[in-house]
Amino acid sequence: MTGELKYTAFDTDIGWVGMLGSARGLLRTTLPQRSAQAVHQLLGDSVNCATWAPYLFDDLVQRLRIYFDGHRITFPDELDLSGATAFQREVWEVTRLIPYGETRSYVWVAGQINRPEAVRAVGQALARNPLPIVIPCHRVITTDGKFGGYSGGLEWKSYLLNLEA
Repeated sequence: MTGELKYTAFDTDIGWVGMLGSARGLLRTTLPQRSAQAVHQLLGDSVNCATWAPYLFDDLVQRLRIYFDGHRITFPDELDLSGATAFQREVWEVTRLIPYGETRSYVWVAGQINRPEAVRAVGQALARNPLPIVIPCHRVITTDGKFGGYSGGLEWKSYLLNLEA
């Protein structure tokens, strides 16, 4: 991570969401939680070194609120993926290309990065996605249409896919 860290937490109709960023871009987002304290815990120890900066993320806060209200929205934000492996960055960049309301398979993602044998590794990379919603890993499912896994839990994956349907 480079540069001074900034963070915010904000309330939506379905819970509290948090964001952590550096001078390079967005580092971490959370799925909605029951409290600001839960968001703080999910953002991790880095928050203790970060500066509260609610207005820095103002446009993204508004777009996430609109998204959670069930509207199509894009997230072209600059990301700081400096803590990720090259493989994870490849997987996450391809996953960002999956359009709102659509799904792709783990096999498709592996094929897009020219690593068709790396389907399990794709799943592991998606499980480590620090930016749910912004990197829409919930849109990646198995080839037979099952959900596969989701770091936020299958209930969240189902909720997000239904929200976008």
